[in-house]
Amino acid sequence: MSEAELTVVGCGTVVPEADRAASSYWISSPGTESAARTRVLFDCGPGALQALARLGLPWGKITDLAITHFHADHVGALPGLFFALKHGLPRPRGRPLTVWGPAGTRRFFEKLAGAYGDFVLNPGFSVLIEELSPGEARDLSGGPRLEAHKTPHTDESVAWRLDGESFSFGYTGDTGPSTELGSFMRGVSALVCECSLPDAQATDNHLSPARVAELAAAACPRLLVLTHVYPHLRTGHDVPRLVAEAGYAGATRVATEGLRVSLTNG
Repeated sequence: MSEAELTVVGCGTVVPEADRAASSYWISSPGTESAARTRVLFDCGPGALQALARLGLPWGKITDLAITHFHADHVGALPGLFFALKHGLPRPRGRPLTVWGPAGTRRFFEKLAGAYGDFVLNPGFSVLIEELSPGEARDLSGGPRLEAHKTPHTDESVAWRLDGESFSFGYTGDTGPSTELGSFMRGVSALVCECSLPDAQATDNHLSPARVAELAAAACPRLLVLTHVYPHLRTGHDVPRLVAEAGYAGATRVATEGLRVSLTNG
């Protein structure tokens, strides 16, 4: 595959559902003359590792891991991922893995290592932990540029934007309403955006269809992918239609496990 692609690994919530793992998204982007292909996993919620295997994704070749915040439905599978990277590959991994996260990520991993074992931080290859403040951007080893933006969800939570030579991708993580977030995501090829609750149950730390419509109208993505939809909203409702009726007319679909979206422009 020579183009950049999004694969939805997990799109669920804290509510266990038989047909979806919790939040996890895989981005594969082409390499350059001086760098290999980049494979980024955004969040790693419960069930993500098994979903990676079901989807045939090369989880052992992950280059970067980007975490939005520390709620269990977004990071619950991390110990299993690192245990598998140490013991579950046919040959030992040598390439470093870079973990990107908000403030507190290093301390979070130190606590994981204290609870589960040294393999979390010392799995037999280098684990590099980089904390990015909102507004800060860094180049990944394969070339794409990763940028963080604060979201109104937890004290540390961030959204991510990833820009390569021929693609762009945005992921809100969990977020409440934010006028700045729409501008931050403007023009991305695909925007994976949470849409947790019905408008009648809207809160300050999650989005509803009307609030998604406001954000998407500012972002104008090529494709809006609705995710983290709680079962009582998703079941029996046409969620893209609710977003359209609230004022956003762009291409929209609900995330499902295995959904693949080309991110390459043109």
